[in-house]
Amino acid sequence: MEKCYICEKGTLEKKKIPYTFMDEQIGNFEAEVCPICGETFFDEETSRKITAATKAKGLWGIGARTKIGQAGSTLDIRLPKRIIDFLSLKKGEEVIIYPETKKRLVIEL
Repeated sequence: MEKCYICEKGTLEKKKIPYTFMDEQIGNFEAEVCPICGETFFDEETSRKITAATKAKGLWGIGARTKIGQAGSTLDIRLPKRIIDFLSLKKGEEVIIYPETKKRLVIEL
């Protein structure tokens, strides 16, 4: 058994663990888990399986580039249909927006 690559204290244990991506349950996958720090490691084959399952659910590559537009004296951001559908957004729905840093804008539903 190997020591944890992060904390270097725990001995890695093989376990099947649930994997979630964008709040969607993808499945249970084989991993090595550190009982001390809780860090999880997947091997290359398992990572490929996770990627395939994520793509099958339509979640892979859901991010998109968009431009800031202008509506009257305000600026607007257009959301791609794929993101609208994923989040089940509706016209007129209220959201909260705030800057997390000078380079990151957060939108919460």
